[in-house]
Amino acid sequence: MGGFSEVLGINEFKTKRESIWKALLAEFVGNIILNYFGCASCMIIAPNVAKPNLVLIALSFGLSVFVVIQTIGHISGGHINPAVTIAMLVTRNISLLKAILYVIVQCIGAIVGSGLLMASLPERYHDTKMGVTELSVPAGNGIIVEIMLGFILVFTVFGVVDINKHEVKPIAAFAIGVSVVIGHLATVDYTGSSMNPARTFGASVINNDWEDHWVYWVGPIIGGIIAGLLYKYVFAAPPTGPLKIIERYNRRCY
Repeated sequence: MGGFSEVLGINEFKTKRESIWKALLAEFVGNIILNYFGCASCMIIAPNVAKPNLVLIALSFGLSVFVVIQTIGHISGGHINPAVTIAMLVTRNISLLKAILYVIVQCIGAIVGSGLLMASLPERYHDTKMGVTELSVPAGNGIIVEIMLGFILVFTVFGVVDINKHEVKPIAAFAIGVSVVIGHLATVDYTGSSMNPARTFGASVINNDWEDHWVYWVGPIIGGIIAGLLYKYVFAAPPTGPLKIIERYNRRCY
């Protein structure tokens, strides 16, 4: 029973209730920031402009992720993405109950962020699909793109949070933000470069646009799970110092 409670996360809620609620609030606020500023960059406000600036979009999403992780990462881990949270769950870095709540507040935060963006714009812009991700390729191709996007993001996350890679900690948030920039620069014309089911969900709710919506959940989550498992079981850095000594001792004993 104790093992089940541990996996589910019940004990954690009993002993760390205040910190968990603080973490949920952090994820909520983080997704508000991401959807507001990221989706704002997708809008065409200036006259005589035919299409959004792709570099502007890439930098807006990447830098938003960088800022959010830098500010709330110590509270919640700065997931702000169900693909990251589910990858953490599959690799047993977060409990089931906590993961479910993370995904819920991430989606709510994304809805609020997109709603605030709509409230910030004159009514004539309300039918312009504010930040809705759309496929420019068939769904089968689009899901491969989103799998790769989820993969590069989560692979980067796992690489920079590796407890045995102390040298990358100061640039962790920056590296994750760069992975978002790379994803957008490379594929925003293909799928809108979601990388994040919650980000797409928020824009879809506010705009009531659900075309091919499943692609933006299935793709990043599959890519994230593959990346998390691959990093944890193949590429994780070996322990150093005292941890290395303990590992060698355990090998001799078992």
